[in-house]
Amino acid sequence: MYCKDGRRVGSAEHTTFDFLGYTFRARAVRSRHGNVFTGFGPAVSKTARSKMSRVVWSWRLHRHTTLSERDLARWLNPIVSGWMNYYGRFYRSELYPLLRRINVYLVRWMRKKYKRLRTFTKAHAAWRRTTRQYPRYFAHWRWVPEF
Repeated sequence: MYCKDGRRVGSAEHTTFDFLGYTFRARAVRSRHGNVFTGFGPAVSKTARSKMSRVVWSWRLHRHTTLSERDLARWLNPIVSGWMNYYGRFYRSELYPLLRRINVYLVRWMRKKYKRLRTFTKAHAAWRRTTRQYPRYFAHWRWVPEF
């Protein structure tokens, strides 16, 4: 239970619970009139986020240097857009660290595939050019183009 000023009143044994890959807990919520209040809202759970993170790690993107950018996009986009559609429905900012991590793996892939991009500054410049030129090439670039 909460006071009018948003503080919690009383004690409760459980303040969060997980259900279908979401964690429900007290979060800052914006009403349709623009007011911010404390509500009990869902976001992707830590266990779901860690499972997705392990899947991304298991891809070993930097080792697939024989694939082109188009092949990578065909492989990754259905999976990542599915995660974005399901877990990003509520409190999408909880997914941003995972999506940025995918970007880091893609930059590592670029640095391994193209010899001229071995240095970080050149790879970073090429990354900025690519994300600006093709902003929807990878599904997750709609939300987090930079790494």
